[in-house]
Amino acid sequence: MALRKKPAFRRGGFTFKQFFVGHDKCAMKVGTDGVLLGAWAPVYNRTRCLDIGCGSGLIALMLAQRTQDNTMIDAVELDVLAAMQAVDNAQQSPWSSRISVHQQDIHDFVQQNKSRKISSQYDLIVSNPPYFEPAISCRNEARNQARYTESLTHQGLLACVQALITPTGLFCLVLPYKIGEQFEKMASGLGWFTHFRVNIRDRQDKPLHRLLLGLSQQEQDVQVSELTIRSSDGAYTDDFRQLVTDFYLYY
Repeated sequence: MALRKKPAFRRGGFTFKQFFVGHDKCAMKVGTDGVLLGAWAPVYNRTRCLDIGCGSGLIALMLAQRTQDNTMIDAVELDVLAAMQAVDNAQQSPWSSRISVHQQDIHDFVQQNKSRKISSQYDLIVSNPPYFEPAISCRNEARNQARYTESLTHQGLLACVQALITPTGLFCLVLPYKIGEQFEKMASGLGWFTHFRVNIRDRQDKPLHRLLLGLSQQEQDVQVSELTIRSSDGAYTDDFRQLVTDFYLYY
């Protein structure tokens, strides 16, 4: 069931040009990875979007800002406090009628849709997923869920996406570069094709450190590009500024 509640008092968070993201109740705060995915994910002609592991709701909000008024966005989050905060953030935004937050495990969300005979409904699915293999646990269980693949493996994530995406739909995610390469290889072995790939480096003088992927179940040409976030002196590059200009203040 979609969560709905009245906006809570705004606490610590991040102010964007058209919305505010409170994140003090979330294990993982607003960060560059989420901003990159939310600003980049191709949204043209997408009318049904899903954000898996939405946390504070940042990416769902960014998609809402970038899409038409008829585009509906579902956001699924396992952690109760994070889901509640995502509801607050969505309700305080200009797009409250288009964003529905679901507090549940994505596997349960899939089964719920199957029981209702609802399948292959999303033409865009996005995720900023956990990427560390289970290791020494964090003291905070919510942070464990957000950071480690124990609660959502990458194969499990792909299986959920496959059950929910339309035949021509696009699955977009952001991962550390080496892990992203492994994910891309695994997805290829399971019948997915890379449509978009953006190799990202944090600084001009540093190695690649992040990977944006757009995957489809339809074979097509791959569009490969590269993005550098900061120049060697630490200033944001023009390419990065252009990507986030509709979101970051003062850009």
